[in-house]
Amino acid sequence: MTLSLACVLAESARRHPTRTAVVDGALELTYARLWSESLDFAGRLVAAGVRPGDRVALMAQNTADFPRCYYAVLAAGAVVVPVHLLLTPQEVAHVLSDSGARLLVVDEASARTGTAAAGIAGAAVLSTRAPRDGTTPLTSHLPRRPDDPAVILYTSGTTGRPKGAVLTQLNLVMNATVSAFDTFGVTGRDVVLGCLPMFHTFGQTVAMNTTFRVGATLVMQPRFDPHTALDLMRRHGVTLFHGVPTMFIALLDALRAGADRPSALRLCVSGGASLPVAVLDEVQERLAPVLEAYGLSETSPVATSNQPVFGTRAGTVGHQVWGVDVAVAAPVTDGEEADGLRLLPPGDLGEIVIRGHNVFSGYLGLPEATAAAFTDGWFRTGDLGIQDEAGFVRIVDRTKDLIIRGGYNVYPREVEEALIRHPAVAQVAVIGLPHPTHGEEVCAVVVPADPAAPPEPSELVAWATGQVGRHKYPRQVEIVESLPLGPSMKVLKRELRHAFTLRTQA
Repeated sequence: MTLSLACVLAESARRHPTRTAVVDGALELTYARLWSESLDFAGRLVAAGVRPGDRVALMAQNTADFPRCYYAVLAAGAVVVPVHLLLTPQEVAHVLSDSGARLLVVDEASARTGTAAAGIAGAAVLSTRAPRDGTTPLTSHLPRRPDDPAVILYTSGTTGRPKGAVLTQLNLVMNATVSAFDTFGVTGRDVVLGCLPMFHTFGQTVAMNTTFRVGATLVMQPRFDPHTALDLMRRHGVTLFHGVPTMFIALLDALRAGADRPSALRLCVSGGASLPVAVLDEVQERLAPVLEAYGLSETSPVATSNQPVFGTRAGTVGHQVWGVDVAVAAPVTDGEEADGLRLLPPGDLGEIVIRGHNVFSGYLGLPEATAAAFTDGWFRTGDLGIQDEAGFVRIVDRTKDLIIRGGYNVYPREVEEALIRHPAVAQVAVIGLPHPTHGEEVCAVVVPADPAAPPEPSELVAWATGQVGRHKYPRQVEIVESLPLGPSMKVLKRELRHAFTLRTQA
């Protein structure tokens, strides 16, 4: 049996050759042309010594170069190792060395960092615009097996050095297919804005692969800016927008400032982090209906989503997607099944666990970490959640973000939901800081709605005391100009904890 993720593009080129696949500024590529250029670049990879199963790193912005080279690597039977664009040369070198990638494909914007990293790791470098130099394009993609690796995604490394999550051909083909047909209802008539980083799992699978799976059009935005995003939506008739909470907050700011609403937009999909209900409500009022989804790099990524077939419920991430099992569990600590999992009844708080076609095959070269990630066949996400009687899943928080104050559990998301409703608050992240008496203290880091007139910390403390329990409200409030964001525009709470812990200890 054979299966290649490359067929996502190859089949749309066969079925819809004249449809526009990618819009990149003034450049528009049909499916036939994009696939032809991918096969051409695949020929250059083969001429450079790439063989089936080899790892090829790709460092490129959200331009036509990314899908062209991504599918070229797959067509050559190799494994794509996407590299995010904010890493230092030393960090990129770690990805190259750890993955075993002997070749790094770089675009012009990434060439300097990529070349330095390749020098450290002893890898070769190939430009996305390398001339053919007599190489012969491939005539088709090379066959792979369903359980062969397709992509290695490096986790953000919140608990140490980044780990490579190995995703198979089946993982990614199924996630794109299920996302398109069973979860979000994407069709060939849709126009999708590609502003999420394509090197990240959300942008790569849910935006790019899902769009190509149905033969829709992907409008590229190299770097997210809310005004540019809204302009692209209006100019190209974008019907589907994927984003993370910080993107939706920025879009709302632009709309409040007078930007015009894109009239063709029919659906927004939110993921990457929990979307505050107050933000969701305003997005649905000003932009379009929102489907909030949930997943991880290790789950390809989509595991659950609000879906029209089941109805939607604000504050939840919906139901498990087609062919995937999602449950809430607690570890068994005694008896014959010690070290196993006990699935919890509806309404109980526990760890979200997942099994199905979307779950990765393991962490590259880390058998102990892989073993620790699975119990009784379930992948343990490290996220705390509740599943109700109707099957809706609510993510309470990451286990690593849980604050234990004086022996009581405080879930940051609950406090954030309360503070974001204050009219003077634009963004907020709640963290736990070391405290000599209580173990941890609750700290709210706030970006004001009006930087010229920030709220008094005491005002926000008083507001929170009326919204959450006495053990939950923040005793410490820090006003900042902006929150630190990762490459997928998620708030980096570890950086906030580090910064304000140092300030507290100083």
